[in-house]
Amino acid sequence: MTQAGRQGSPRNSSGRGGNERNSSQRNPAQGGSFSGGSRGGAGKRAAGFGGDRSHRAPKPREERFIDPDLAGDQQGRGAEAARGAKPSSRKPAARKPGAKKAPGTPGAPKPKPRTGAPGAAASRAFGSERFGQNLGPVRKPVRKKGPRGNVPQSELHDADGVRLQKVMASAGVASRRVCEEMIAEGRVEVDGQVVTELGVRVDPKTAVIHVDGLRIQLDENLVYMVFNKPKGVVSTMEDPEGRPCISDFLKNNKNTGERLFHVGRLDVATEGLLLLTNDGELANRLTHPSYEVPKTYLVQVRGPFPQGVGAQLKAGVELEDGFASVDSFRLVDSTPGHVLIEVVLHSGKNRIVRRLFDAVGFPVQRLVRVKVGPIGLGDQRQGSIRNLGKQEVGHLLASVGL
Repeated sequence: MTQAGRQGSPRNSSGRGGNERNSSQRNPAQGGSFSGGSRGGAGKRAAGFGGDRSHRAPKPREERFIDPDLAGDQQGRGAEAARGAKPSSRKPAARKPGAKKAPGTPGAPKPKPRTGAPGAAASRAFGSERFGQNLGPVRKPVRKKGPRGNVPQSELHDADGVRLQKVMASAGVASRRVCEEMIAEGRVEVDGQVVTELGVRVDPKTAVIHVDGLRIQLDENLVYMVFNKPKGVVSTMEDPEGRPCISDFLKNNKNTGERLFHVGRLDVATEGLLLLTNDGELANRLTHPSYEVPKTYLVQVRGPFPQGVGAQLKAGVELEDGFASVDSFRLVDSTPGHVLIEVVLHSGKNRIVRRLFDAVGFPVQRLVRVKVGPIGLGDQRQGSIRNLGKQEVGHLLASVGL
């Protein structure tokens, strides 16, 4: 055999000769691949392993696709195989068609029937909405006791009406199939009576429908909005003195032509949440003292704030127009010279928060209303107006028994 042939033989290529070093130097320049006859220490060190012992460069490993839904199960089996454990003989569960689709959409699997608590239901009314996801439990509407206490479902049927599941789907509750499941599970009420029959027809103009205690508003002409009022704006639609008012912020809103009521008032210096609606019955109930709708405020006063003042405000303070108190008092933050306090009260008296804090010797420096009933400002910017989601409307109506 020739000298060139001996140098290219497998026996010589496994050594540490110059040809091997040359090949290990050439390969990185060709893209960093360590395949072919290079098996020496240079290739090993370049591969990240270190040491001088010769080895065979590993082949590139193919990346295996991992289904996100089965990743944990597959990774567990891979770990067992790496430890030498015998893999489980159980076959992975077959994925159902439409498993990745959101509940209520066409092709999505049917939710399992509810078996226990109300929160165990597989789907919620208006579950795909952005607003109203974390408003807490629904306050059940006030039911009128009377001779209609045990009305048969057949009497709720209106032969000229629309199928109940179709009315619910048109209102955006869920898909028609999911609405049918809600009815069969006893989660739907019509005029205060639980309906479980799928063939019931109702009149959308007169029927009062609740799903899981959440009122469905079927009148598309009614408007419900939240306005984050800035300081210096008057709580009126028009101001004879020419000061900024609510209507100035409605100019670019699509409901400009609607006659809207502002629920409650905020003085010029107070900021925060105002509800706007053309639902007169809701506006009356929200402002009526008998419904005791709670309102939450953030109050900034000068510090330090001594102990005992919060208990005094909760116990009650005598004002010029009678006795007044707060429902709850909580210290939120304290910095040198300033204290931020959260108070909740249901009184609708004029400037009641400012007068209460004046009475205990701590005049209000800044006042913001952040919540009315179940509706909160969240991260809504000042001066902006947004429409309430249907979940929010349902919670708001239920809070006053509508």
